Amino acid sequence: MNINELWPELAWIKDDKLREQTTKTWELALEKSVLTAENLQTIPFTLLCGPDLKVTFMDHKRSVVHIAKVAGEKCNEFYHGELPVNMDVLIAGAILIDVGKLLEYVLDENGKAIQGTYGKYLRHPFSGVSLAEKCGIPAEICHIIATHAGEGNMVKRTTEAYLVHHADFMTFLPFKERLKV
Repeated sequence: MNINELWPELAWIKDDKLREQTTKTWELALEKSVLTAENLQTIPFTLLCGPDLKVTFMDHKRSVVHIAKVAGEKCNEFYHGELPVNMDVLIAGAILIDVGKLLEYVLDENGKAIQGTYGKYLRHPFSGVSLAEKCGIPAEICHIIATHAGEGNMVKRTTEAYLVHHADFMTFLPFKERLKV
């Protein structure tokens, strides 16, 4: 499976160079990871919600990109240019926010995804920025990767970073904090 099959949303990035850099970042992550593209379609998207979670890594990742894209389009449509969203930056950032999890996760002897030693020391926002910078990803997109999780609550976020952060958390927190009735 190639990266374009894993991420058909790459086609939404209009800038050819940025699309290539985003693709290369995922290729590099897969080269360095014990996980395969196929694993990403079966492992749960988070390790925090228990072993019975059916939402896969790629289900969640792709949904975040779709939600962020629609949010960005609506900001551009309704806010009269006062809250402009760079759609290429937004989409590339959304695609890359969890690329570092490929270094954070390993598989146990039963093939179950767990946090590895590397992940205990460096969470995915840090490793994701490192991977992205090696592939020439611009600072405004590395900012989205760095600030999409709780680590980003200590800095000012760009509009694109806010949209991606909220798309990610609105589709994570309900799983983590939902009531069992």
